[in-house]
Amino acid sequence: MVAIVAVSGLAVGSFLNVLIARLPLGERLTGRSRCPHCRAQIVWWQNIPVFSYLLLLGKCAHCRRRISWQYPAVEIATAGLFLLAAQPLLNRGADAVLTVARDWIFIAVLLVVFAIDWRHYVILDSVTLPAAGLALAFNLWLGQPWEELLLGGILGAGFFLAQYVISRGRWIGDGDIRLGLLLGLMLGWPGMIVALLLSYFVGAAVGVTLLAMGLKRLGSKLPLGTFLAAGGITALLYGEPIIAWYVRQIGW
Repeated sequence: MVAIVAVSGLAVGSFLNVLIARLPLGERLTGRSRCPHCRAQIVWWQNIPVFSYLLLLGKCAHCRRRISWQYPAVEIATAGLFLLAAQPLLNRGADAVLTVARDWIFIAVLLVVFAIDWRHYVILDSVTLPAAGLALAFNLWLGQPWEELLLGGILGAGFFLAQYVISRGRWIGDGDIRLGLLLGLMLGWPGMIVALLLSYFVGAAVGVTLLAMGLKRLGSKLPLGTFLAAGGITALLYGEPIIAWYVRQIGW
């Protein structure tokens, strides 16, 4: 089971790389993969997740130009996160199939958001809006209270809408509003709070680190969607233990 999940994660990660590369450019999702530099068609043995990248030493087999490390990183991250999300399936069997399937879909969506915003500073509605509808439908199907989902969606979208209106779009982009809606419908209440806190904590830590290294200056843009995606994945996998730990700390 572990091997099947890992291999499936690598395969899905390879497809996510296609989405990450093509969606921001408005390219078709069908058709064979090509080198991003020379546009030479990639044959099957050059497109095996992780293995082909290592075999070709991270270079195109035709033009020998460097291929981004993003490709194996996304594949490995997808496989690892799929394994973490599959723990209920490994422990409880078929009863957890729908829950694990939901978590895999949302992990895949958030990895696409993570990478595209990191590279292009844009959050695509073509990714977040369909995923938001799917999140609502999936969670209702799994018996999540609609009140918690509604509250999470209002909190997620409203938090970023308020910032957008107050700053007149200077602090954040409007894509963050739709991403907030997606996270709220995905995580509900109080999971959305966990995602927000983790996102801003990680974003602040990364920002301070980049400033200290001289890679960013005060006022430089940071991809908020990337940090929100990371916080959302963490809250999806570990939100309940984090909330339980916090409740114990404050003695509720």
